Formats: sequence, C-alpha cells, structure tokens
Amino acid sequence: MIQFLFALLVIVLLLMAGLAWFTWNTKRGAELAIPPRGRFIDLPGTRLHYTDEGSGPAIVMIHGLGGQMGNFNMALTPLLTGDHRVIVIDRPGMGWSSRDEDAAANPRAQADTVAALIDALGLERPLIVGHSLGGAIALCLAMDHPARTRGLALLAPLTQPPSGAIDAFAGLNIKGRAKLFAMSWLLAIPMAIRTAPQVLDQVFGPEKVPDNYAIQGGALLGLRPASFRSTSRDYLASGRDLRWMAGQYDSLKVPVRILFGAEDRILEAELHGRALVADHPHIGLEVIEGGHMLPITQAAACARFIRETEGVIAAGGRS
Repeated sequence: MIQFLFALLVIVLLLMAGLAWFTWNTKRGAELAIPPRGRFIDLPGTRLHYTDEGSGPAIVMIHGLGGQMGNFNMALTPLLTGDHRVIVIDRPGMGWSSRDEDAAANPRAQADTVAALIDALGLERPLIVGHSLGGAIALCLAMDHPARTRGLALLAPLTQPPSGAIDAFAGLNIKGRAKLFAMSWLLAIPMAIRTAPQVLDQVFGPEKVPDNYAIQGGALLGLRPASFRSTSRDYLASGRDLRWMAGQYDSLKVPVRILFGAEDRILEAELHGRALVADHPHIGLEVIEGGHMLPITQAAACARFIRETEGVIAAGGRS
C-alpha cells in the first residue's frame, strides 16, 4: 500500500512538473514572438508599457479584459496617428506592464494609474478611448479625474453589472492567491489553448478572427501565468465599482459617446448601451453591425466615431 501511494505521488509530481514545463515553454515562446513594442514608465504600483505615436491632439487608449495594446495597434492606431498623438497602454499586469501583487485591480484604481500617466507625460486633457473593461476604467477616470480628459469615446464598454455569467470568462472565477498561482502554472494555459476556438468565437463573433491576431494583435501574450493571474484579478474586481458608477452618470462633467456592435456576444448593446442612454440621455450612442472586438474588426468605423466625438466636444455638445 505504501509503495502504491509513493508511486502515485511520483506520478502526480511528474505530471505537475510536465504541466509547469509546458506553461514555461509556452510563456517563453510568446515573449520571444512579441517583445516589448513601446516604452516603459514607472508609476505607483506598476511599470507601465506604452506606445506613443503621431502628433496632434492627444488620445489615450485603454484595452479590455485579458487584452493588451495590440487590440488597438493592430488596426485602429494607424488610422489616427496621421493627425493625433496616440498613447496606447498595456494596462497594469497585462502585456508587458507589471503590477505589484498588492496593487488594487478595480476600475477606479486603474483609472488612477491612467491619471498618473497623463500627468507624467504632460498631456493636456486627452480624449480617452476605452474598449470593454477599458470603457469602465475610462468612465471612472472621467468621474474621479474630470479635469484630466476632454471627453470619452467608448467602444463596446462595460457600463453596469452584466445580466448574467459570460461563458468566455467562466475560468477566471478563482479566489485565493495560492489557488490562482497554482492554476496559472499548471492548468490555465493548456486549457486556454484547448478552448481558444470557442472563446474567440464568442469574443469576435459573428465576425472572424484575423489571421495575424496571435502575433500582430498580441494575443499570444495572454498565454503566460502572470497574464492569467492579472486577468482573473481584473475580472473579480471589475464589479466592485459598477454600482458606484451607476450613481455618477448624471454628474459626468465631460462628453461621453458610445459605439456598440449590434451582435456583441460579450456585452449586450441593449444593456450597456441603449438602456444606459435611456436613463442618461446626455450620453451619446451609436450601434453598428459587428461583434465585440470593434477596434480590430471595425477599425475604420471606430476611427470615424472617435473623430466625430472630437467634433461633438469641439462644438460644446454632450452627445
């Protein structure tokens, strides 16, 4: 019996070692394929990685859950840098940005980081573009730091608690640092690779995933233990500020406009767009054909929407 238990223990340890080796090898391959593309700046709780391109009125872009700057730089940024200074960040803990283990992950805390970046770069009230969870962070920035932005152009933003569980994010509901660390090194990456087709279909659908998304879009950087842990923490903390946000919409001091894809499978345009605007008509809304990943699949429409938002701001409007 003792020999059987010993043999079983050896098998389990070998299996764990094999999984950890597979995760490390995948992590190393992703980092070699997608090295840092921008600059680094030290801010409270993070060493932030960002790109800074073009000249003209400043725009700061904030990506969504599980993403990184490639979500914007793959298709949207090149359409704006001809007449704008476009700053795109890897949010703390994502892409090549670090995040201290004890740093808060909720949207208001991440908005504080964006505010610190705006100050550090000496930006004069940039337009904030937020996608998905980045939209919630942008809204918190406008609510907590209204003097640091001239307005928001939000792409498929998270604006209130979702109506139900989102299947694509089911594996992120992991509580406890030890459990999360073990999961990130043993099972998370193999499972992410195995379920990638189903997850990407939900995230991009009904539109197709571009062939170059893994490298040019930076998706491979999500196949790292630290990225998984940060995404899980962001997911668990994302709801913390949504109820607070709901009570602040009428007090927004800057123009806010929203662009949604009618077929979004992650965040419903009806709930996060139409219902929001029905209660707060000073917020502008446009719904187009498309899914959730508008900065990649509908880059031209997003660029037009961003420029139209600037026109609304210049005219002194709020919608």
